[in-house]
Amino acid sequence: MKPENIRLSILVGLVICSGMLFVAPVNLVLNTESVFDDPAVKRINEERVEDYDSKGQLILKITHDDGRSITSDFSLVQKLMQLEAELLDGSNSSTSWDNEEVVVAKLLTPFSAWSDAFESRNRSLENATKWADVLQPPIEGGWCGNQSTSMESSAFETTLLLLPKEANFGVACPSFPGANEQQAPNSDEILWLIWLDSVDKEDGTDWNSLTLWAEKVSDETEFEVDAVGVNMLFQKAKVVAEDDLTSILIPSVIFLALVMYVVIRDWKISLVTLGSVGLIIAAEAGLISALGFDISIIDAIAFPIILAVAVDGAFWYCKSSRSRDEVRSILLIALVTTLAAVSLSLFSPIKAQRSLGLVMMLGIFLDWLLTRYVLEEFYLSRRKTNHKHDERIMFSTENKIGVWSWPVCLVMLIAIALASPQGVEVFDINQFLPEDDPALDEFEELKEKYLIASSTIAWVVIDVDGDSPEDYADVVEIQTQLGHHPSVISFETGLLESPLVLGISHDYDEQDSPTVNSVAMLNQGTPIMEDHRLQDGGVTTGVAIAVFIDGGNADAALQFLDDVTDLMEAKDVSGVIGGELVIGASLAKDFEDSRITQIIAAGAAVFIVAAIVTNSPKKAMRIAIGTVAIGLAVDGLASITGERGVGTAPAVLLGMGFAADYLAHASSGHKVTFSDNFARWGAALTSASVFIMLSFADFPPAKQTGVLLSISIILSVLLATSLTLVPSEMAKHDSEE
Repeated sequence: MKPENIRLSILVGLVICSGMLFVAPVNLVLNTESVFDDPAVKRINEERVEDYDSKGQLILKITHDDGRSITSDFSLVQKLMQLEAELLDGSNSSTSWDNEEVVVAKLLTPFSAWSDAFESRNRSLENATKWADVLQPPIEGGWCGNQSTSMESSAFETTLLLLPKEANFGVACPSFPGANEQQAPNSDEILWLIWLDSVDKEDGTDWNSLTLWAEKVSDETEFEVDAVGVNMLFQKAKVVAEDDLTSILIPSVIFLALVMYVVIRDWKISLVTLGSVGLIIAAEAGLISALGFDISIIDAIAFPIILAVAVDGAFWYCKSSRSRDEVRSILLIALVTTLAAVSLSLFSPIKAQRSLGLVMMLGIFLDWLLTRYVLEEFYLSRRKTNHKHDERIMFSTENKIGVWSWPVCLVMLIAIALASPQGVEVFDINQFLPEDDPALDEFEELKEKYLIASSTIAWVVIDVDGDSPEDYADVVEIQTQLGHHPSVISFETGLLESPLVLGISHDYDEQDSPTVNSVAMLNQGTPIMEDHRLQDGGVTTGVAIAVFIDGGNADAALQFLDDVTDLMEAKDVSGVIGGELVIGASLAKDFEDSRITQIIAAGAAVFIVAAIVTNSPKKAMRIAIGTVAIGLAVDGLASITGERGVGTAPAVLLGMGFAADYLAHASSGHKVTFSDNFARWGAALTSASVFIMLSFADFPPAKQTGVLLSISIILSVLLATSLTLVPSEMAKHDSEE
């Protein structure tokens, strides 16, 4: 194919992919699902009986404007019950849900649970005029007693979750100090659990719609309603990251253009280069979106990185002393070694790392493709126009510095790695918001008050035959054993211990041969799930057990995972275990155990592809050794400059990618001219300018990536420069191989 036809085909293809953004706009997401895979939660969402998305569970905190008790004051209870009804039925425009794109799939409040509990004893909270109407005669033992109905047990569990820990639970559990059967629960604030779902299942649910509704109700009523909890913090983090994309990316483009012009002194090169990378980013985003994939906010970090990488070819074509074929070779070696380093992210257990790596690799390849087949002639023509190359050799053959510079640099990099603190931070919301964000302080206060905020759910999914009495007995026994685990949160009153293990009911001795299906047909469910069965095609395949564990204890979560795995093996049952903290802690441990191995594996991949492309094992070995040294140093710096964790893992591999890039240039075997060194340092400093801008982001993953990649580029170019100082006879030997 003629060169002009190749150029046209590539440009048309990129423009078409870019145009897909108008057909399928990018949907940026940020939640735990975009960070890691949770097999238990995934299966629950795919096979749950309820027809709504569990990922849409959000929390509302409700207080009275005057600070009055909103549970013991029956008039306020009635008003809040009316608010519940208006939210769902649309009867009052001032308080009804009015977002047509998002629906309320489920609502759980203390009052709805209490109403069901009273109805189980033929008492009506809705028709009552005062608390005494439903509290008399006294309910012996309350809702947590041995004689309680299933609805009362569920109401007790709901009260534990939705009222503050220090509240007087009254009839919910008279065995708690200060409570009795004739008292209504007494609290000046409560929580509602609300599940939202999108009308268009392919679009993400707009959680911000709940914030808008809460603000409306707060203005129109005597209650203060706030959307709180982890999911809303993710929503806020998403907003912070989106703001960064506009406030950082656009200035980065302008700053990069300015730096490029100052260094290259050619505004045409600057504009064409930036225009090309803009086309690449748009084409990649359009292609991903058109294929039906969401782009996470973390993936979007790749866009300024691609922007920084794009300047490499411009500098080597326009400012080096290398011929066309030599530059082609340099850029090809840089491409394959960079992709080799970054490709290790595709095998990471961390979903965010795999996704970011894929976006990064595609962008780097498209940049090379556009530079090689579309922009090459333009860059070479600008070289002829400017033709101001300094062909002088930088270092003579008598240079003695080179004997020591390369090993000294390697030793210094290893020293950084060895001096860094060990350990890995567990994934949590703190890694996605600025540490001084007041929302984090508010969340800590919420965790101190409420069990549902201070704890986290660990999911245990047991495979069962829904009609098997034996399988039902196994599930009941496992649930009982789970309640005895020290990691599980339990309420102890001195008279009873109530572990928060929510699953299939086991209080059906009246059935001769109870099964999961037979019990589920009579069971009213729990506050977490109305039906804990999982089904495929209407056939019961499993039971989902929700276990509340300490949300701040990663070690306990790991112990829970190990012990439950052993329990399931001992009982000879199959299934999966998951939950945010369980999976997050497990990934952090896996990352801690494998991070050095991953760095070495990336170095091995770089060596293999470099050896194939360069046909020189010595060159390949130098590139690989230097790449590993940079990876170890950046990993150490991640711990020194902040907190090493799953969020910093991509920056380590990307830093290794840059190292492989610059070391590939430096190992070409040519004597280094002043022009070549100018191209190397000009490209590095121009790229670093983007990452310096990124380091000013408010979104922590972007900020950390910016800081680490700024440092990694400087270290990489210094190491590459030291490699060019290797005595000329060694370089000559390499060129003869």
